[in-house]
Amino acid sequence: MAEGTVTFFAEKLSNLVLQEASVFGKVEGQIKLLRNELEWMGLFLRDADSKRIYDERVKLWVNQIRRATHEAEDIIDEFILNHPKRRLNNLKFLPTCVGMFDKLPFIHELDSRVKDINAMIGAIMANRSKYGLEDLTASSSSTADQAVSHKEKRAPVVEESDVVGIDDGAKKVKQMLMMKVETSTRSVVSIVGMGGLGKTTLAKKIYNQRDVREQFDCKAWVFVSQEFRAREILLAIALEVMPLSDEEKKEMGEDELGKKLCGYLGEKKYLVVLDDVWRSEVWSRLQPHFPDQAKDGSIVLITTRHKEIALHATSEEFIYELRRMNDDESWQLFLKKAFRGTGTTTPELEGLGKKIVTKCKGLPLAIVVLGGLLSTKEKTKQSWEKVLLSREWHLDQGPQSCMGILALSYNDLPYYLKSCFLYCGIFPEDSEIDAWHLIKLWLAEGFIQRRGEERLEDTAVDYMHELIHRSLIQVANRRLDGRVKRCRMHDLLRDLAVLQAKDANFFEVHENMDFTFPISIRRLVMHQNLINYDISQCLHNSSSRLRSLVSFSGSTLGKKGWGPLQEYIKLLTVLNLEEGLGGHVFPQDVGQLIHLKFLCIKGFRSHVKLPSSISRLVNLQSLHLGGDDCNIPHSIWKLKKLRHLECPFSKVSSQSQINKCVNGYLGVEQLTNLLTIALKGGSWLEGDGLGKLTQLRSLELRECSTSYLKTQFFKSIAKLTALEFLVLYLKEGYTKKTFVNRCESVREKKNVTIDHHNKTLLPGLMPFSHHAYLYELLLDGMLEKLPEQIEFYPPKLLRLDLWKCKLTDDPMMILKKLPSLRILVLGLNAYVGEKMVCSSGGFLQLERLDLYKLEELEELIVERGAMSSLKTLKIYYCYKMKKLPLGLLELTNLQKLLLRDSCHESIEEIKEVGGEDWDKLPEIMW
Repeated sequence: MAEGTVTFFAEKLSNLVLQEASVFGKVEGQIKLLRNELEWMGLFLRDADSKRIYDERVKLWVNQIRRATHEAEDIIDEFILNHPKRRLNNLKFLPTCVGMFDKLPFIHELDSRVKDINAMIGAIMANRSKYGLEDLTASSSSTADQAVSHKEKRAPVVEESDVVGIDDGAKKVKQMLMMKVETSTRSVVSIVGMGGLGKTTLAKKIYNQRDVREQFDCKAWVFVSQEFRAREILLAIALEVMPLSDEEKKEMGEDELGKKLCGYLGEKKYLVVLDDVWRSEVWSRLQPHFPDQAKDGSIVLITTRHKEIALHATSEEFIYELRRMNDDESWQLFLKKAFRGTGTTTPELEGLGKKIVTKCKGLPLAIVVLGGLLSTKEKTKQSWEKVLLSREWHLDQGPQSCMGILALSYNDLPYYLKSCFLYCGIFPEDSEIDAWHLIKLWLAEGFIQRRGEERLEDTAVDYMHELIHRSLIQVANRRLDGRVKRCRMHDLLRDLAVLQAKDANFFEVHENMDFTFPISIRRLVMHQNLINYDISQCLHNSSSRLRSLVSFSGSTLGKKGWGPLQEYIKLLTVLNLEEGLGGHVFPQDVGQLIHLKFLCIKGFRSHVKLPSSISRLVNLQSLHLGGDDCNIPHSIWKLKKLRHLECPFSKVSSQSQINKCVNGYLGVEQLTNLLTIALKGGSWLEGDGLGKLTQLRSLELRECSTSYLKTQFFKSIAKLTALEFLVLYLKEGYTKKTFVNRCESVREKKNVTIDHHNKTLLPGLMPFSHHAYLYELLLDGMLEKLPEQIEFYPPKLLRLDLWKCKLTDDPMMILKKLPSLRILVLGLNAYVGEKMVCSSGGFLQLERLDLYKLEELEELIVERGAMSSLKTLKIYYCYKMKKLPLGLLELTNLQKLLLRDSCHESIEEIKEVGGEDWDKLPEIMW
C-alpha cells in the first residue's frame, strides 16, 4: 500500500509542477527533486510491500517512507492553502511577480521544509543498504503492464447461486420450511456455518425460489451483522413489507416502529430472513416484534456462525449445519472460476491446481477468491507453482480461518486496485454500496490512473469489474443496461480490508481506535453516533492532517460543531456526511477547504442557502446535496473541475446584470467536464449553454418552468447524444399555442408548424434517434398525444416513465412497437382514457408494467401473444378498474401481481368460482 501512497503523491507533484510553477518560484527545483525521489521509491516499494509481512526491517522501512510521503504532502498542501494569491482566489502569478515572492518568508520556509524532507528520504533510501535490505529490487514493470484492460469487461463467471454442491443444502432447508409452513404459529429455522462457507448464498437461493415465495403474503431480507442496531433492522423489514410515510421513517423510535410492524405482520403470513446474526441478544430484542400468533406458517430464517445462537431461537431439528465442500465439489467450483467457465485444463496444471484447492479446506469463498486470482495468471506450471509456494498460506489463524488465502489474493493486486479494494472497507458491514457513489469517491481520492483519452469514470468501472472478477467484491444488483448498480463485500473480506487499512494507515474506523497511543489519521470513518467533541478530540491526537471525513452514523454536525473541527480539516479532500437524526448545518466557511474534491452532505435541518465562498472550491469534482431544498449561488459555474452536480431539489440562483458587468458572465457551458446534472430548472437553462456539454451522461431537471423551455432548450437536448439517463419534470403543462406565444421572436414563430392533430408534450422536443446510449427516459407533464413515429424514440430505450401527461389516446398502440423496452411506468393520470389494449405481438421484451393512479382507467386488455416476457404487474389506486386485466392469467412468465385499491371485484369473483384461476392467483399475488 505504501507504493500507492508514494505513486499517487508523485503524480500529484508532477501535475502541480506543470500547472503551478509560478507559485513555487525558486522552490520548484526542490519539488522536482522530491518528485524524482518518490518515483524511484515507488519502484522499490512494489517489492517491499509484499515482503513487509514477514520482515520487521522491511515493515519499518516501508512505514518510514509512508510517513515521509504524508509529511511532504501536508507541507505542499498547506503552502498552497496559505499562499497569499490563493486568498485572493487567483491561481496564477504574473511572471514579473515571481522574483518578489521568492524573497517572502513563507517561500524560504517552504524551501527549507522541502529540503528537510528530501534529506529525510535520502536517509531512508540509504538505510536500505545500511541495514541489509539490498534484496529489495526495483520493479521494471510499468503501470501500463499491470493496468486493467479496458477492452475486456469481464462479468463474474460464477454467480453465487451457481456454487457447486449447494442444491443438497437447499433441499434440506426447504424441507424444514415446508414442515413449519403447516404449523399454526410463527416458527424459526436456522442455517449455521463458519465464515466463508456459503450461508448467505444458500439462504438467497431458497428465498428466491418461486415455490417458496408463493407460500407467503409478504417477505423481507435484512443483513444484521456485528454492528446490530434494532431500530435499523426493524425499519429495513418494515420498508420491505408495508408502506411508511417519510415522517414515520424519520421519527418513529424502536418501540413504536416495532409495534406498528407487529400489528401489520399479525394479519399476514410472512417470511423474514435475518442474515448474519452474531449475538443471542439480536433474537431477544427482535422476537417480540414478530407476532407468534400470526397467520399459520409464518417463518423467520436466521443465518449465523454460532450454533448456540441458533439454539437460542429454535430447536435442534430445525437447524441446518452447512458442511464443507468435498474434494470433487471444490475442484469443479475452482475450474468454473479459474478458467472462466470453460473447465479445460492440462494434466500438469490439474495436479498443481488440486494441491492449491486442497489448501482452501472446502470453503467456497476461499475457492472462488483463489480461482479469481489464478484466472488472471498465465496458465503455466511456473505461474501456478509460485502461488502454491506463497508464504501467505501461513497467515491462516487456525482451522476456522481462510485469511491467508484472502491475503494472497489481496497482495497480488496492483497498487491502484489495492487502494480501491481497501476503500470498500470504509462502508458498514453487510451494507450494499452504491457503485456510482463509490466510483466518485475513488476519483476524489486519486486512485484512478489516467489511461490515454479515456474518461476516468470509465477506467474506474473497469477497476470495479476486475475486483468483481477476482471475487473480492460481489454484485448486489445491476442496472437495466447490465452495469453494476450496487455491490457488497463479504464480511471476511471486509475484515481483511479493515485489518490491512489499519496496518497501512489507510483509514481509521473511529469505533476501533485506541487513543492511548499517538495516531496518524488520514481518513476517518464513523459508523456510530458521536458528539462533535469526540471527533475533534481524536483529530487533536493525530500527527497527520486529515484528508477524508466519512460518516455513516446518525451523528449530525450543527453550527457549533463545525468550529472545533475547522482546525483539523483544512486539507480535506473528501467530506461525506450521510443523513443523520436532527439534520446537518451547512458549513458557512466551506470556501476554506480549497483541496476538497468530493462534498456530500445529506439531511439538513431546514432550507439551506449555500455560501458564495463555495466558488473557491476550485478542485471540487462532485457536489451532492441529496433530497434537500437548497439554494446554490450562480458562482458554482466557476468550478471548472466539477464533474458531478447532483442536487435534484436545489436551485441555482440567477446572475444579476450588475454582477455580469462587474465579474463577467457565468454559465453552465463553462463546466465542460460535467457528466451529471441533477437540478431544478432556472435561468441557467436559457441560451445554448446546456447544448455545449456534449460529455453529459445524466440529466435530471425538476420544476422546469415553461418560460425556460424555448426552442434553444430543445436544440440543446438534441445535441446531448452521450446521454444515458434523462428526466424532465415540468412545473406546468402547456399546449403548442402557449409554446408559440412564449417563443422569443417572430422568426422563431415561423419555424413552428402547428398541427392540431399531432399535439405533443414539449412541442419543440426533437427526435431522439441519435441518442444511441439513452436507455432511461422520464417525462412528467402535459402530453396530449405521443409521437407516432418509432424513429422519434431512443433506439435502445429500456425504461420509459410517463407522469401527469393526460393522454387521451391509448398509449399502448404506439409504445408496443419499442423493440427494447423492458420497463413501462404510467402514473398520476398519464392516461385519462377508460380502456387500454395490449395487442398481440406487442411489448415482447417488457418485463414490468406499473400503472399508478390512472383514475379514469376501467379496463386493461392483454391479447394473446402480447407481453410474453412480463414478470411483474403493479396496479395501484386505479379506483375505477374493478376487474383484473383480461388475459392476465394467460401470461406464463408472470411472477408478481401487486394490487392496491384496484381490481377487488375480480378477485372476489375468482375466489367464489375457484378452479384453475384461483389456484394460480395466490402464486403471483404479493
